Amino acid sequence: MKPAKVTWARVCQLFFLLLFLVLFILTEYRGSDRISLAVNSFFRADPLVALSYLLAEKSFTLLLLPAALLALATLLFGRFFCGWICPLGTILDLATSRIKKSAPLRFLQGNVKYWLLFPILSAALFNINLAGLLDPIAILLRALTLAVYPVFGDSVRSVWAGLYRLLGEGRDVLAPGYALLRDNLLPFRETFYPLAFLSLFLFAVILFLERFESRAWCRRLCPLGTLLGLLGRFSPFQRVPSSLCADCADCRELCPTSFDREILQQDECIRCMACSLRCRFSRAGFLFAGPGADGPYLPGRRVFLGGLVSGFLLARLFRFRAPEARARLLRPPGVRDEEEFLKKCVRCGECMKVCLRNALYPALFQAGVEGMFTPLLVPRLGYCEYNCTLCGQVCPTGAIPDLPVREKRLEVIGKAVFDRNHCLPFANRVNCIVCEEHCPIPRKAIRAEEERVLDAAGNPFVLRKPYVVDELCNGCGICEQVCPLEGKSGIEVFGVKHRTPLLEEPPV
Repeated sequence: MKPAKVTWARVCQLFFLLLFLVLFILTEYRGSDRISLAVNSFFRADPLVALSYLLAEKSFTLLLLPAALLALATLLFGRFFCGWICPLGTILDLATSRIKKSAPLRFLQGNVKYWLLFPILSAALFNINLAGLLDPIAILLRALTLAVYPVFGDSVRSVWAGLYRLLGEGRDVLAPGYALLRDNLLPFRETFYPLAFLSLFLFAVILFLERFESRAWCRRLCPLGTLLGLLGRFSPFQRVPSSLCADCADCRELCPTSFDREILQQDECIRCMACSLRCRFSRAGFLFAGPGADGPYLPGRRVFLGGLVSGFLLARLFRFRAPEARARLLRPPGVRDEEEFLKKCVRCGECMKVCLRNALYPALFQAGVEGMFTPLLVPRLGYCEYNCTLCGQVCPTGAIPDLPVREKRLEVIGKAVFDRNHCLPFANRVNCIVCEEHCPIPRKAIRAEEERVLDAAGNPFVLRKPYVVDELCNGCGICEQVCPLEGKSGIEVFGVKHRTPLLEEPPV
């Protein structure tokens, strides 16, 4: 058997993995109001994201044109994305050589992958887009965004702080190095997210499956890979010979995905070319043999129909949302219709990563099961910066629209409401105008009216009672975030049923 060597496929894999990581780091606030290069490019070339969007939204967006082109390329060349481009697949290839294999898991054999893909597509057809929950790029990006990157940033800052204390007066020599890291590599702000452990756990499970067979996730579960495999079966380029040679059978060991049986599985072949490059007799190769492949194109009518029915049931069951959670369902600016937002959102977490004021966090069940990992604004933890449009810039599907600053300022996220049982002027007759001072609306959406009252000793004084001008409030949440009360705020932002934009010159 020929020794292993670096192939063009591996070079291409490493290039796209490096590109993915570079774009991930660039998808961050670095002092500019515009993000020109973002990791959302990978989602816009993702056929699973595009197909789910098309089925759920019943329309197409030019943002996903690269995905349509990739699907056409897959029809021609086969499932090459998994073997040449996918960053998660590259990580698995790098890890698999260092993980000792045991016997493949039997319960993952057969049609399990189709029981994931078809219900996802069927649910999208019935207006519930769940593709982002199991899309491989979304899984990898969430693990990096919600878990790995924040821990990395916190660890580097902690080590640097320790070095500063250790060096004492000589610490100034470290300042240029830290400035270089801070400005180009570290997260802009320190944030820890809910669901970080779950995101990292899903990624760890995918790595753990490599213990049983190489590319186990790609072969047995990945819905994107399964979709590309179905398209790849129509490729006119066929591998020859299509079965193991009687005097060799090395391909069984060389192939990472497709030769667990005697005949090559066309839908599982990732076109890595390992069999062709390392064939002892130079027999293996890929030749133009005409369109189509031998055998049925679907796993079976029963699985296909079962997937459609399962997707319909998921679409019905996942629509439940707790009424009390709906009141605090605050979405990023520009999101006007909750149903449309859920059809488009791919749950990548990019908007949370770039949020300047730590306002966006992943939802658990606040928006129902279908809304898991979608972005929610949590005003007590952060607020929407009045002049910031970064979340709309990095959204790969337009679920958060990319609006000019002038239009974004007028978008309504929710409405602020005072809790008179907690707000200091109402509950304790103590003057407090922190919320009014911080309100970014030029004409002030929070104002105060003066009233002469008596204090506890019976002395008169002027009490300023705040109130909200609903026609001006856009629900940015800064008032709730800066409220000096511990725990529950004296003013809270609640969702509104119709997020109609504010008028440019609203009446007072």
